[in-house]
Amino acid sequence: MTENQTPYPVRVDASEDASISRGLWLVKWLLLIPHYVVLFFLWLAFFVVSVIAFFAILITGRYPRALFDFNVGVLRWSWRVNYYGYSALGTDRYPPFALADVPDYPAHLDVAYPERLSRGLVLVKWWLLAIPQYLVLSVLVGGGLYASSAATDSSGSNAGWSGGLGLLSVLLLIVAIGVLFTGRYPRPLYDLVLGVNRWAMRVAAYAALMTDRYPPFRLDMGGMDPGSVPAGPTPPPTGAPAASPYGTRPADAGVTSQT
Repeated sequence: MTENQTPYPVRVDASEDASISRGLWLVKWLLLIPHYVVLFFLWLAFFVVSVIAFFAILITGRYPRALFDFNVGVLRWSWRVNYYGYSALGTDRYPPFALADVPDYPAHLDVAYPERLSRGLVLVKWWLLAIPQYLVLSVLVGGGLYASSAATDSSGSNAGWSGGLGLLSVLLLIVAIGVLFTGRYPRPLYDLVLGVNRWAMRVAAYAALMTDRYPPFRLDMGGMDPGSVPAGPTPPPTGAPAASPYGTRPADAGVTSQT
């Protein structure tokens, strides 16, 4: 198996909404204020937990499982908010207030728990080794790096994409105008937007010390993550129908708008 075919331990999935409103995106910033308030405190906790995990990995080579699960939950919550909001505009379903995965929500994130982590890499991967990734994300996401700010002092401190005009901002402006006037989310743009978000979330997890696997320099586009392996259930036996690792979800379909 080549490097590009090796599953990456950070899985970021989404399924397209059956219908989206033409104008709801205009007020999502207001509807998301309760989430932004909660995420502010969650990312403060993420920072503290990541600092504790830094020393735990440095001493023992292990990321304490309870701390790991909490930080995965914060990333998962943030991804749902970003998918609903202005990082994807992918659904009109309001994000749940939960750290755990919600099987019937159209956005999912998981990180496979690492049994062992390098004591040496923990000293350099979140700043020195990740610099090339931050430079790429400055173009893809914007001038203010999401992953670099989430990695400051070896931990995360941001609940969403940072400011600054990048490829993602341009794509979402086109999407918003298109949805407003045509009622459709073009599938090629959807796939590209998901690819950019997926790249950023992989870098965020790497910078937050949750894996030693360096994020690939590639856009794995589309709703279902083609470059990751589910962190949860094992594959079904040969001949059995494959099941989603997140439970039953609606099949991908073209996105249309409710008028």
